[in-house]
Amino acid sequence: MKRLYKSRTDRKICGVCGGIAEYFNIDPTIVRIIWAIFVLVFGSGILAYFIVAFILPDSPPDGYTEPIQVDAEESDGQQ
Repeated sequence: MKRLYKSRTDRKICGVCGGIAEYFNIDPTIVRIIWAIFVLVFGSGILAYFIVAFILPDSPPDGYTEPIQVDAEESDGQQ
């Protein structure tokens, strides 16, 4: 399953816009422009950015694979 992370490679401040762009597979500049519009129009974009930056984890290092979870029913009865 695809997860949302802050970008390690495409960051300007905290990597939030780069991470969102990687998740949706779009240009990070588009995400940054949309975010800037929210900041200018609504004013809450700055607060939202730092809340998201605090909540989102950094992306795992290159070459990292998540451990496979095995259900208890599929483990051949071994414990």
